[in-house]
Amino acid sequence: MQASRLRPSLGRRSVATQVLVLQVVVIVVLAVAAAGALVADARRAAGQDARTRALAVAQSFADSPGLLAALRAPDPSPALQPRAEAARRDTGVDFIVVMSPRGLRYTHPDPSQIGHTFLGHIETAVRGRAFTETYTGTLGPSVRAIVPVFDEQRHVVALVAAGITVDRVSRTLRAKLVVLLGAAAVALLFAAGGTILVSRRLRRQTRGLGPEEITRMYEHHDAVLHAVHEGLLVVDTHHRLLLANDEAVRLLELPPDATGRPVNDLSLDGSLLDLLTSGRVANDEVHLTGDAVLAVNQRRTVRDGQVLGTVTTLRDTTELRALTGELDSIRGFTEALRAQAHEAANRLHTVVTLVELGREREAVEFGTAELAASQVLTDRLLAAVDEPVLAALLLGKAAQAHQRGVELDISGDTAVHATFTEPHALVTLVGNLVDNAIDAAGAGEPPRRVTVSVRTDDDGLVIRVADTGAGIDEANLEAAFRRGWSTKIAEAPHGRGLGLALVQQVVHRHDGRIEVGRDRAAGPADEVDRAGGAVFTVRLPRPAVPAAPAGGRP
Repeated sequence: MQASRLRPSLGRRSVATQVLVLQVVVIVVLAVAAAGALVADARRAAGQDARTRALAVAQSFADSPGLLAALRAPDPSPALQPRAEAARRDTGVDFIVVMSPRGLRYTHPDPSQIGHTFLGHIETAVRGRAFTETYTGTLGPSVRAIVPVFDEQRHVVALVAAGITVDRVSRTLRAKLVVLLGAAAVALLFAAGGTILVSRRLRRQTRGLGPEEITRMYEHHDAVLHAVHEGLLVVDTHHRLLLANDEAVRLLELPPDATGRPVNDLSLDGSLLDLLTSGRVANDEVHLTGDAVLAVNQRRTVRDGQVLGTVTTLRDTTELRALTGELDSIRGFTEALRAQAHEAANRLHTVVTLVELGREREAVEFGTAELAASQVLTDRLLAAVDEPVLAALLLGKAAQAHQRGVELDISGDTAVHATFTEPHALVTLVGNLVDNAIDAAGAGEPPRRVTVSVRTDDDGLVIRVADTGAGIDEANLEAAFRRGWSTKIAEAPHGRGLGLALVQQVVHRHDGRIEVGRDRAAGPADEVDRAGGAVFTVRLPRPAVPAAPAGGRP
């Protein structure tokens, strides 16, 4: 769904726009705060620098050679004024004033102020301690330092004041502020540019949607994700499970902490695990896992030409496969009946012709010979098998085998009474094994025969199916029960791909076991193994609590 379809007509701001505005506001606030802090710090630093420089100049002049000698003169001004002005110009201060302990000036940048009283506090310096202050004098507000001048006996004989006007400090501060504010403006521009780039990227990633739209999309997608009857898995390129909906968790029996873990750690069925780790495209592939038969589809997720992972859907087709198996059996039985009806019509024409020719005895013998053989098989099955579904299946398979030129022999030890196995499980087991055997025998050399034995005893249910086909090589015995294994591609008789895998699934579900091999030394007393070829034996144990009565469905 396009973002424009999701956005309401009110034109609400997208997430990217809101983030951009918020980031710009934050950046401006931070920039203003930083600039204010820098200005305050620069002002403090400028004042401190002025005080430090004034104190250093005053102290240096107070300690300069010849100062005491000049002070001892009757009029110190002619000797000190040139020295003070030279020092003022060299040090960059605005004034250097030498005065008596009473505050009478000996020097001043304005010669007219010499002899007048110094404007400011001098008491601390008179007591022998240097100090700094900001005071308004003849040159205006200034930052000044006043230090005492000691003689050889450590008596204060004069004071030296050096200062920098506040106007000069302000000019210096303004020059620094221009640089600081310029740097802040450049930083603000860079930050705004970076924010705009981030906003554009966010806009592309969110498709220009607003927070309400994203929330609504998430809620809808989450509801759909967990409401669908198909399992959904999302796996990244590192084979980590990113998402699994409720149905996928149920079908695969995933642990609660499955999300974020590698699929190799989730105990998945081998064929399904191979599909998830391969990343290949799959269309309605059938995989077996646990008790379920799954139809699996897989697609790659690609963005800007880069593969991000795979999306896999799982559809439970267990019941459908069971019903399909029963329908296949019924279809086969129907086709066999259709063929027999056609053959019966031919026989009927033959019988009518014989009657017209006056050969009534030959007509009776010809018409009842085939019927008697078929009735014998039907009577045997009805007497030996109490499960009508199984009896109908075997009768249908016998007719189907006959049409394919294969003799289906029901072993004499076949006896199923008070069955404890579900009818659809019997259809899966017997139907797939017999279908495989008919295919194998039909592809082999004459005599083409399939021998079936189904019986119950004190231990449980035993199903044996043997054929006269080529058998299964020992190297392929383990692979024969994997999903998709088939030797038909190589023109071999066995391996229906899914059929044997379904058989093994039913066997595992009932805690049974299955054996497969080749009859190499069958004796004449062994009626089942006499056929040779492949022999499949399924054993299902008797449950502690019997299942539904014969003919019933669970």
